[in-house]
Amino acid sequence: MFFVDTLEFEGLGNRSYLAGGPRAAVVVDPPRDVDQVIATAARRGVRIAYVAETHVHNDYVTGGLELARLTGARYLVPADAGVSFTRTPVTDGDTFAVDEHLVLRAIATPGHTPHHTSYALEEEGRAVAAFTGGSLLIGTVGRPDLVDPRLTEHLARAQHTSAHRLAALLDDEVPVLPTHGFGSFCSSSQAEGDTTTIGRERAANDAFTLDADTFVKRILAGLDDVPAYYAHMGPANAAGPAPVDLTPPEPADAAQIAERLAAGEWVVDLRSRVAFADGHVAGSFNFEGTGKLATYLAWLIPWGKPVTLLADTPAQIADAQRELTRVGIDRPAAAATGDPATWVREGEQLASFPRARFADLAAAHGRGEDMVVLDVRRDSERAHGFIEGSVHIPLHELHGRVGAVPEGTVWVHCAGGMRAAIAASLLDATGRKVIAIDDGFEAAADAGLHLTRS
Repeated sequence: MFFVDTLEFEGLGNRSYLAGGPRAAVVVDPPRDVDQVIATAARRGVRIAYVAETHVHNDYVTGGLELARLTGARYLVPADAGVSFTRTPVTDGDTFAVDEHLVLRAIATPGHTPHHTSYALEEEGRAVAAFTGGSLLIGTVGRPDLVDPRLTEHLARAQHTSAHRLAALLDDEVPVLPTHGFGSFCSSSQAEGDTTTIGRERAANDAFTLDADTFVKRILAGLDDVPAYYAHMGPANAAGPAPVDLTPPEPADAAQIAERLAAGEWVVDLRSRVAFADGHVAGSFNFEGTGKLATYLAWLIPWGKPVTLLADTPAQIADAQRELTRVGIDRPAAAATGDPATWVREGEQLASFPRARFADLAAAHGRGEDMVVLDVRRDSERAHGFIEGSVHIPLHELHGRVGAVPEGTVWVHCAGGMRAAIAASLLDATGRKVIAIDDGFEAAADAGLHLTRS
């Protein structure tokens, strides 16, 4: 009998897989922090015989090279991927014996990247699982615009062809196990659900229900912003990532925190947005450790800028450190935990700013207060409706465009509150008077605010 274990990475919206038989297994698209993969294999009592990459990833740093080194596994990488390390090159149709009666078969599925390869796990010649990486996802496909703008339309058309090839080769009941599509920006549209099969995708996925021309047109029209840090992931993966160091960062006291801020380094507070608004180190930024920390911090921070982490507990620092290594932010410069009052020097006070709901914004608007309403959602979100008169600067652009925010008290909102808290902290650090709206955007209309569409 075969097994498939799923390793979920909610912060990045990705999954990795450990699959095999009684004695040996393959790991597909492993994360940078490979210790948990090794632990999963140990609990199964299996040897990791192969590590397989579906493609050179653009959204996270892989742990494949290190995992293969630590376990002695063969490292399977698509032959056409331009990498600088020794690996087993994989071409369409190649097979690898994972365990008795269990074979991994490579299926060329270009589209997400030109070299993208899916893998079918076959038991006694019958496919029992399809690891589709960034090809066929749940209800959608991987986006085709992350390699080269000149290739985007060609790759979108290839995605359509590759989906049909998978459906032609695999039975309807075969589970589809993608790497992307659970909140990842590598997905061409928001995927829904946690599980699917070839048959379900054949019935509902645009790649099957639309002709190629219509499919390509829809995919290209729906492409969203690309996180800035993606530009660094592909080269890091092609070069061969270094092993990670998850030992605790150097502890920082109040004087060191102040020195790092004065030097222009980033001090990131991982606490909840409620706690941060109530009291924080002036100049620090709030990226909740329980939110999409890696995605948004890596997106906004100038690449290579030293970062100091602040949190309630050492465990929160350790969790954040692990998350950040997955996007190439390897070693925090320092860290501090405990009472926020100890993070500022004697005689200094913690800064704070108010939080509000959309009903509070409507009331303030009704009183005629001087205000700026700042919408930090992405273009695709704002297209569905926005508060009339609001200023729009997507969160990922705000750090470089703070000067474009008009004078006055800034009421900042997003779709739910997390990104508004990040934006409020960025503005607060520059001395702006800010109010963070911690509310779902659907409450704006209920509060009587006038919504419009451009």
